[in-house]
Amino acid sequence: MAAVEEAAGVIRAGGIVAVPTETVYGLAADARDSAAVARIYAAKGRPSFNPLIVHVADREAAERIAMFDDDARALAARFWPGPLTLVLPLRAGAGIAALVTAGLDTVAIRVPAHRAMRALLDASGAPLAAPSANASNAISPTRAEHVASSLGAAVPLILDDGATEAGVESTIVAGRTILRPGPVTAEMLAEVLPVAAGATAHVSAPGQLPTHYAPRKPLRLGAAARDGDEWLIGFGAIAGDDTLSATGDLEEAAARLFDALHRADAGERAGIAVAPVPEAGIGVAINDRLRRAAHR
Repeated sequence: MAAVEEAAGVIRAGGIVAVPTETVYGLAADARDSAAVARIYAAKGRPSFNPLIVHVADREAAERIAMFDDDARALAARFWPGPLTLVLPLRAGAGIAALVTAGLDTVAIRVPAHRAMRALLDASGAPLAAPSANASNAISPTRAEHVASSLGAAVPLILDDGATEAGVESTIVAGRTILRPGPVTAEMLAEVLPVAAGATAHVSAPGQLPTHYAPRKPLRLGAAARDGDEWLIGFGAIAGDDTLSATGDLEEAAARLFDALHRADAGERAGIAVAPVPEAGIGVAINDRLRRAAHR
């Protein structure tokens, strides 16, 4: 609790802190404070046209920032708190820094479930802008040591609550379109609303850049075996040097994905290869991250 109070003090003073969510570790600042949000961009080296997700404690707080329709309320009722981000019209006078929305008239918002992030929201009393706590376009962090390795002294405080559970970033939905797949799968969303995967002509939400989540080394996908000096990350029957899931469990694979990429990138092999992962359920999100990581 003392660490959370210390982190809340940093937030109230206009600083940034790293904090785990149920998806990955986030780099948090008061979403109303332009200077604080600028520190996030500076620490990450993030393009300022790439918007951030605003995290709030509950739907009531979200509705003070964004304008909800019946579809959004139905999704929030089913999946919040949890790893679902909604892109909604920004409410006039919401007080959110323009840097958070990258100047757009929409805002990406969610109610997280993780105890550390919820405690920080309560203690700071602020809506928190919090992209992943890593250098821009680098592998997302699922452990505190990943944050320290990627950002170092740029982050004054890291709340360490162990490995994150989901291991990939939140699902992002705008209207009835999935902009970014994630732990809330298309099948889960379809139980509430008819949805479809899609994209926009401009960057309207986080995680839409073609190159993202990338290791420093070349990354080859769909590998049945290593080729030359590669570190092979297996899945199911393909064992490799490491594995996302020896039993072919997609949820285990998602939770292990970024951790496995971090280990491979830190090793001595010249390249990285990853075994095929089924394009089903949360496998859609895993493959989305892998394709962006491999894009050069």
